[in-house]
Amino acid sequence: MNISILSPEKEIFKGPIKSVKVPGTLGQFQVLKNHAPIVSSLQAGEIIVVTSAGEHVYYNEETGALENGLKEGRTLTFKINSGFIEVLHNEISILVQGASVIK
Repeated sequence: MNISILSPEKEIFKGPIKSVKVPGTLGQFQVLKNHAPIVSSLQAGEIIVVTSAGEHVYYNEETGALENGLKEGRTLTFKINSGFIEVLHNEISILVQGASVIK
């Protein structure tokens, strides 16, 4: 399963993942492999990504640059103000406002 998390200013994360939890406007939900197609709005909260094997790219706020990672099972948390998610054929696109990396 692949994901791309974008804000108007920058790419936040891109790469293969095992799962992602998002703050849907009707409540938090998790997306796993072979999830049904969905488009949903997101409210303020946290996006929690668990990486899978393979190269992923993430925004490092300390350096202000995109960095590569390979660690499987790494958990990354992003705080957002709002956004949208689309899931289709194990491809996930998340567009967010006000994103910052927590860890």
